[in-house]
Amino acid sequence: MRKNSIKNTRVNGEVQKVLSEIIRGEIKDPRISPMTSVVQVQVAPDLKTCKAYISVLGDEDAQKDTLKGLQSAMGYIRRQLAGELNLRNTPEITFILDQSIEYGINMSKRIDEVIGSDEDN
Repeated sequence: MRKNSIKNTRVNGEVQKVLSEIIRGEIKDPRISPMTSVVQVQVAPDLKTCKAYISVLGDEDAQKDTLKGLQSAMGYIRRQLAGELNLRNTPEITFILDQSIEYGINMSKRIDEVIGSDEDN
């Protein structure tokens, strides 16, 4: 299976959907922020590994705590994923903190500040 094949794209979408449902509704760990979203999922073509890019709205402590909570719930998440999806292998998930949304918000604020200062002059 090629990296960007239709099948791989479909598997990525399904894993992302199920993973976000599991994180949002089934995990009761208080370390995991309620404002956690799965931005992107990349499942390897052999279905053995998976990179899940997680976005957490909050400060750095909330982001670190959420990552620790997700790491500790890894077994439960994988078991739920295996039950929901009918895949040959259930991928080993690696959670990666994605700060692109936060970066975009900061850049938007800076642009607004520059535009505001230009209008004042």
